Amino acid sequence: MNRSYLAKLAVQSTDMKELSRKTAIHEAGHAAAIYFANKQKALPPVCFQIIVSNFGQHLQAPIQSGLWFAKIEGGRLIHTLPSSVAEATRDFSSVQKNAYIKAFEADIMNLLVGPLAEANYIALRDDEIFNSRLVNMNALHHYGGSADLKLVEEYLGCLSVEQETCGQKMAEIFAAAFEFINDRDNWRAILGLANYILANGQQVIACEEIISVLDARRDVRRKAA
Repeated sequence: MNRSYLAKLAVQSTDMKELSRKTAIHEAGHAAAIYFANKQKALPPVCFQIIVSNFGQHLQAPIQSGLWFAKIEGGRLIHTLPSSVAEATRDFSSVQKNAYIKAFEADIMNLLVGPLAEANYIALRDDEIFNSRLVNMNALHHYGGSADLKLVEEYLGCLSVEQETCGQKMAEIFAAAFEFINDRDNWRAILGLANYILANGQQVIACEEIISVLDARRDVRRKAA
């Protein structure tokens, strides 16, 4: 997710600490979906990390403590998008084709969870209602989701299906992303990882470290229960 434009505006008009928190929650949402949702779907594990850099450095401005830029690197099951899914799976067995499509759809969902996590955080912060009628796909542009939605469009361009069928599939994936965010264990893990990103000061948070934090936040809830 590229927030350089938002960050430039924030220097003049908003609280940078709040922008940092929204960014952390956004990226933690991606990470939680990549780890938990893929695992739940019995998909192969993928390596990913979180890159953190100072906002001042990113904007070529004087470095200021606490101002930074973060993004997920890696984490996609489909590393290179094909010209079409039909062409990519032409010689696959039915089992292989189903597995490929499952991974394809998982990547799309994981992209959507980031901006949805940010939207949920803002709704909770402002004591507003959060549901799919109020926050639709297009609304995700307002929650740092422009780059994520651009990638989603690239994925959709590979499906080579009728527009109505594609719309139905996207509605299903979007609903699944909402369900993931609304799960209390998932949300607790997202907040825990976001707090960790904000507090630890590392430039690179490795995959194993991210997974450890996510698992620990879920364990806290289970032990408390």
